[in-house]
Amino acid sequence: MAKPLLEVEDLFVSFRGAHRTTQAVRGISFNVGREKVGIVGESGSGKSLTGRTVLKLTPKAAHIDAKRLSFDGIDLLAASERQMRSIRGNRISMILQDPKFSLNPLMRVGQQITEAYRLHHKVGRREAEARALAMLEAVKIRDPDRVYQLFPHEVSGGMGQRIMIAMMLIPEPDLIIADEPTSALDVTVRRQVLTILDELVTRRGAGLMFISHDLNLVADFCDRVLVMYAGRIMEDIAARDLRNARHPYTRALLDSLPRLDRATDMLQVPSRDPAWLDGPTIRSGVAT
Repeated sequence: MAKPLLEVEDLFVSFRGAHRTTQAVRGISFNVGREKVGIVGESGSGKSLTGRTVLKLTPKAAHIDAKRLSFDGIDLLAASERQMRSIRGNRISMILQDPKFSLNPLMRVGQQITEAYRLHHKVGRREAEARALAMLEAVKIRDPDRVYQLFPHEVSGGMGQRIMIAMMLIPEPDLIIADEPTSALDVTVRRQVLTILDELVTRRGAGLMFISHDLNLVADFCDRVLVMYAGRIMEDIAARDLRNARHPYTRALLDSLPRLDRATDMLQVPSRDPAWLDGPTIRSGVAT
């Protein structure tokens, strides 16, 4: 069995205040190989913070502790900021939720993609520009020469998200962390973006952490699903088996979704049990 790209064991992320310490992530453990792993849960469950912790992009007030936090044999906890700069973007890329806040409004999009490539590869500007144009074409942007010259405010939300994907994937990372990459897109554009992401990840043999609120999307798109609640992983299950999940929280999330095959007067509101905070994680139907 191949060694995982990312290994996380007993990870805690806490914020110390004047009167108390708040635990945002509570002792979670999981691995990510060359596969698509979805992370789902309500807002505030710790999904995005977990992704940012892998890249050590947490706020200064955050305190990170873990038995293991390693990427391809590199101890991320012990890694210096210089080492992390060589990893970020180059070997681990993060696609953020809204391109309007992620792209530099004062730079043409082509310049930003070119800069992302030259930052990690010692190549000339002409070669970098050619790679950037090829990458824009790879994410299904029509007339890449024209789009290359545009500023971020001149592109649509769907095109902006494709540009973000192009910029994050052009260094050819081994692991991609996608934080709600399709939440601001309509259904048609969302499907196109997911198809592009799937093709690029599959072709390059990369690993993907796909953070989302959409259980149906994750069940259809990912290989495996981690269900988070209050900073803990409630269930680690194969995506194809998500409809047969055993944890009551996962069941509650599924029951709260509208379904075309079953008429419902009122959607259920998930109930929460304080005992879940200390309970076991169910992995593939086995509590651990």
